[in-house]
Amino acid sequence: MRATHIAVPVAKPSPAGLSGAGLRTFFRIMDSWHVDEAVRMRLLGASRSTYFRWRSDPEGARLGPDTLERLSYVLGIYKALHILLPNDAAADSWVSRPNTHPLFAGGTPMQRLQGGLVADLFVVRQYLDAERGWN
Repeated sequence: MRATHIAVPVAKPSPAGLSGAGLRTFFRIMDSWHVDEAVRMRLLGASRSTYFRWRSDPEGARLGPDTLERLSYVLGIYKALHILLPNDAAADSWVSRPNTHPLFAGGTPMQRLQGGLVADLFVVRQYLDAERGWN
């Protein structure tokens, strides 16, 4: 008997659907990394009023592509750290520990991340993916 394959349509997640989940996760990561509100705003590329609106109602947020990209990088950094490092405390503190890799120039990864550009998030994510062997 020949196997038949039935195509099941998969709904593409909408930006609205991704916004609330992405923000809720972002805020949990920021709490575990002990990041203050000003840095959180910079990482999201958000103004103070926008940030606090999102903070008070993540489900009501409608994030643009730039912010969704920023969230994706932060979530990827978090995931990579928890794969690479032996325990939650080590993974969560990595962003605030000085690092001698040339990418960080002796500063902390968080100093690089809070540069305010999407590229800052990208290069840290790329570095961790390379450490995982995902180049």
